[in-house]
Order: sequence, then C-alpha cells, then structure tokens
Amino acid sequence: MYAIVDVAGQQFKVEEGKKIFVHRLNHDQGETVELDQVLLIDLDGKVIVGEPIINGALVTAKVIEHMRGDKVKVFKKKRRKGYQKLSGHRQDLTQLEIESISEKGVSKKKPVEKAAVKPSAKVEEKVVAEKKPVAKVEAKTKTKVEKVTKKKTTAKTTAKTPAKKTATKKPVEVKAESKKKVVKKAPAKKAATKTTKKSSDSK
Repeated sequence: MYAIVDVAGQQFKVEEGKKIFVHRLNHDQGETVELDQVLLIDLDGKVIVGEPIINGALVTAKVIEHMRGDKVKVFKKKRRKGYQKLSGHRQDLTQLEIESISEKGVSKKKPVEKAAVKPSAKVEEKVVAEKKPVAKVEAKTKTKVEKVTKKKTTAKTTAKTPAKKTATKKPVEVKAESKKKVVKKAPAKKAATKTTKKSSDSK
C-alpha cells in the first residue's frame, strides 16, 4: 500500500513507516502533520487516481527533525573573458516519518465556525443618520435649480422686448435727417457755380 503526495511543491511516493526529506516546513519537532494533497492511492492492487486530488484522502506524518542538506557547489565561468565564480548552497530540509495512509481520513483539526455578526444599534443609527441628509440635499438642489431657471426666463423676456423697439425707431430718424440735409445743400452749390460763370462773361 502506497500513495503519492504533494508536499511543499514536490511529489513523493509514500508508504507507512517510511522516512522522507522535504523542504523546510513550519512545524516544530515532534508534531504531526496532515497531508491532504493526495494524488494517488494504491490499496493492494486497487488504484484510486485523483482529479487532481482525491477528496477525503489523508496522510499523517510526524516531524522527526529539521536539518540542512549537503553543500552543492555552483561554478560559473566565461572563457576568454577572465570571469569565473564559485558559490555553494545548502537546502533547509525537514525529515518526516509516515504514520498512516487512509482513503477517507478524518482531519483532527476542528473547523472554525464563523459566527454571524449582527450589526449593533449604534451602527444602525449611523446608517439612518447618513440617509436623512441626502434627502435634504436633494430637496435643496431642486429648489435652487428652479430659482435659477425662473431668473433666466425673466431675464430673457425683459431683454428681448425693449431691444426690438429701440432698433426700429433710431435708424428711421437718422435717415430722414440725412436726406433733408442733402436736399438743402445741393442747390446752394449749383447756384454759386452759375454766378461765377456770369461774372466772368461780363468782364
């Protein structure tokens, strides 16, 4: 009987009593860890495959110790450039011992029940108080708009009526006066020219 489990981004083939090394987990030494990311279970020839996870399957393991892996040397070089660099890395690991594999396991963690939070009386009063001024503001804005529209309509009517009367009267008077002046001046000039000609002939 074995299972394939996803632990910290890595997949492991797991059997009861087997020890594995995984990436560092945030659990203290001696604690039990529940691994619910089970991808496949083999129950003595009966294979169950998840899509991608088997619902209800559970693998329990115990944290034995936290340790570091062997040093890995990383060497970089660029030929004919005079560049080379050597660095090392040691991965933080956790050693787990598999205790049990179950197809329909029950988690020991108790689900946290979220209590329904009712709004307090103060909150309700604030909501009501916030809603009232909105109606008042709307009423004020409506009255202001009505006043402004009334003023605009009265100003338009008063501006249109006197402008038409003054425009029709003034040009008529100016034209009549100009015609009279032209008629009076024209004969005076002609008479003056005739008298000058007669005087020159007599001489």
